[in-house]
Amino acid sequence: VQLQASGGGLVQAGGSLRLSCAASGRTLSTLAVGWFRQAPGKERELVSAINRGGTITHYAESVEGRFTISIDSATNTAYLQMNSLKPEDSAVYYCAADELESRIPLLTPAQGSWGQGTQVTVSS
Repeated sequence: VQLQASGGGLVQAGGSLRLSCAASGRTLSTLAVGWFRQAPGKERELVSAINRGGTITHYAESVEGRFTISIDSATNTAYLQMNSLKPEDSAVYYCAADELESRIPLLTPAQGSWGQGTQVTVSS
């Protein structure tokens, strides 16, 4: 599967952004999908994930209640709706997909499929 991430940008604190991850070559709902982020000088972290079939979602504690992950089967696109953004949410965001749901939390760039990063910058 090929993934194309988009939707990043510059937003003020308290604002919203919606990231998109368009998939081709495979039906995205047959894969587990994760959104990761990496800020300068920090390790990549899993922000949110959704299982195959889209029935179970996971959120990092830092984004719980503010971010929502979803998959639109009609467009074969995964989304990350980000509300109430904070400056500490600033990072490069990546989407990734893998057949093994258990592998998502520790997925490396050598595993699964990854989209290119999209920069999110939240100003205070």
